[in-house]
Amino acid sequence: MITINGQSYALTDWQVLAALAAAVLVLLLVLTLRAAARAARLAAPLRNDMGWLAQRVQAIGDGQERLAGGLAHVSEAQTQAQAAMLKLMEARLSEVQQRMGESLSGSATRTARSLGDLQQRLETIDRAQAKIEKLSGDVLSLQDILSNKQTRGAFGEIQLHDIVQKALPRDSYTMQATLSNGKRADCLIHLPKPPGPIAVDSKFPLEAYEALRNATTPQHQTEAARLLRSAVRTHLKAIAERYIIEGETAEGALMFLPSEAVYAELHANFADVVREGFALRVWIVSPTTCMAVLNTMRAVLKDARMREQAGAIRKELALLHADVDRLGTRVENLDRHFHQAAKDVEEIRISADKAGRRARRLDAFDFEELSPEPDPAVPLGSR
Repeated sequence: MITINGQSYALTDWQVLAALAAAVLVLLLVLTLRAAARAARLAAPLRNDMGWLAQRVQAIGDGQERLAGGLAHVSEAQTQAQAAMLKLMEARLSEVQQRMGESLSGSATRTARSLGDLQQRLETIDRAQAKIEKLSGDVLSLQDILSNKQTRGAFGEIQLHDIVQKALPRDSYTMQATLSNGKRADCLIHLPKPPGPIAVDSKFPLEAYEALRNATTPQHQTEAARLLRSAVRTHLKAIAERYIIEGETAEGALMFLPSEAVYAELHANFADVVREGFALRVWIVSPTTCMAVLNTMRAVLKDARMREQAGAIRKELALLHADVDRLGTRVENLDRHFHQAAKDVEEIRISADKAGRRARRLDAFDFEELSPEPDPAVPLGSR
């Protein structure tokens, strides 16, 4: 590279080489003319140099021609390479387009499938949402039921009836039974004496329990605990006074709490109230413990009914024994008759054999052999 007046030229450029050659030629001519005036003796060498320079110029011209041919060849090769590159790029682009089309088609299929799955999931969510809304409505309805004392009492009675119905035979209890004192128990279980019929009454101190659960300060908790203790004590005393009647019912009764949470709270933090119930002979039961108690009562009822039927069972056994003895006697008589019949059949067979022999001799006119034979068989008319 050479720089002239801030312009850079490449020495490999044939135009630059040509220009340099021309410049050198002109310079040499100028030098030669100047030198010719001073030294004639240098003319011969100068001519030789000029001849050499002419040869070099010719060589440069030939090089320029070859360079032009090479540039044309390079240009043609570059054109062909560009055409091949374009074809290759077109082929690659077509392949890429095809792949993109297939990929887009597969993506569309997967997207459609995903949208279908999403639709199904949304439908499932909608159904679940509907169920949740219905459940929320049921919960609100339950809250409405429990917020009223009368409906709350009916709720406890229905739950008690369902448990008793599953645990005991239908004829072993009476719902809403009226006692001799005019009081009506939610359920009266007819146990044999002792212990006798036992009353079960449903109670649900929900307000006091919710107040205890919602208490946020020690003062509120103390007041709510006092209210719950008072409510439960009132229920225990009412059951003991109304449903324990000497000579008519058992010496105890059951207070049914239709809530496991209230039952657990009483036994965890109000043991004194539970002990007061024991002293009053009123036992507090929850749905779970009530089922266990009723199963025990069912076993008692079963044992009592078996004892009641023991006399009838013994009587039936005696009659059965007499029938068996009578059957044995009749079997012996039948066996004796069979034995006598077998003996008679044997005697008949002997008589038949003798009659047959006599008939054969008569048929052969063998009168000489006819002689009376003793008949060991007893004649039929002799019996």
